[in-house]
Amino acid sequence: MKKLLYITLLIGGIFSFTPSQAQVRINVNIGNQPLWGPVGYDYVRYYYMPEMDVYYDVVHRRYTYYHGNRWVTRGSLPSKYRRYNMYRTYKVVVNDRNPWHRHSHYHERYHRYSGNYSQVNLRDGRGRSDRHDRDRYDRHDRKDNHKGNKHRGKNKGRHHD
Repeated sequence: MKKLLYITLLIGGIFSFTPSQAQVRINVNIGNQPLWGPVGYDYVRYYYMPEMDVYYDVVHRRYTYYHGNRWVTRGSLPSKYRRYNMYRTYKVVVNDRNPWHRHSHYHERYHRYSGNYSQVNLRDGRGRSDRHDRDRYDRHDRKDNHKGNKHRGKNKGRHHD
């Protein structure tokens, strides 16, 4: 009887073990980012806009700003922010949870970007790196007419085979 119990436990133990499975989680929210967001980020949780002292939640599409003596979160900004152009104002990508709780850190670190309008946004950045043609893997297409630098002559081109 003991042997039967041991065999049953052994067989049950063998079948109860499952091979371990690796879990990989990749967060990508490129499609959720507004067109006025900066280019170059696969995942963004918040934008901090130092010119306005406002946070934008990319996932929930809401703004968090200081109103009165507390931070409030709303679906749109109040009229006092109407003069700001979201496509021009500088955005800092912040992936911290509730970044307004550390607002003094972000304000101190990024307030100097107020008035900086050099940042390229998603709307204007599409196709920006390849204005002359759509073959983005051959950088020299303007010069070699899609021939891969084959007809430049011996040792006269950039590439030497």
